[in-house]
Amino acid sequence: MPPIPGSGLAKGLAVTLRTMTKKTVTAQYPDVQPELPPRSRGVIALFEENCTVCMLCARECPDWCIYIDSHKETVPAAAPGGRERSRNVLDRFAIDFSLCMYCGICIEVCPFDALFWSPEFEYAETDILDLTHERDKLRDWMWTVPEPPALDPHAEEPKEIAAARKTADKLRAQQEQQAQEAQQAQEAQQAQQAQEAAAQADAAQPDAARPDAAQPDAAQPDVARPDAGEGDA
Repeated sequence: MPPIPGSGLAKGLAVTLRTMTKKTVTAQYPDVQPELPPRSRGVIALFEENCTVCMLCARECPDWCIYIDSHKETVPAAAPGGRERSRNVLDRFAIDFSLCMYCGICIEVCPFDALFWSPEFEYAETDILDLTHERDKLRDWMWTVPEPPALDPHAEEPKEIAAARKTADKLRAQQEQQAQEAQQAQEAQQAQQAQEAAAQADAAQPDAARPDAAQPDAAQPDVARPDAGEGDA
């Protein structure tokens, strides 16, 4: 059946009439901040402590809008006779948001969770050159990153947490065993010291005061024998 001429216009006018009778809702921005979804893509925040300058984010960025500079430092050996190590130190981490297309690849490929999405969106500038934000600004946006959603209580425990808990339990058991061995050694030392003190006290005590000391025989007077002097009579 062919459409009735003018039906499209009638439908459009019907929508217009319906909306004319409703109250207009105006977002009072910037006095009232909008309620953004939890996973809004505003800007990219940097957690500098987790960055190892692996350059994965800069290499995978399709727009080449991430600029990273670093230098190497030599770390002395932790133990005598050990080998020195070298580590990368971050000097510059900047993102040009005039080129960024907010694809999120850099956040996905980061193996150390150094990049996060922030819902912050008020970073407009009058000059396009000012849209290149350095690591200090990216670090300030880190405080606006929302907390991750709670895990499902019936989900499996992450392998990282399970490994960390296993290591912590093993370390706690070793510390308890060492404390128990130290306590036993201290008790044995105290018992040995008590025995030595008792032995020294016995050695210092005079013989007359000992209850088991041998008493000397009392001097007995000579008794005149009945046969004494008979030969001289």
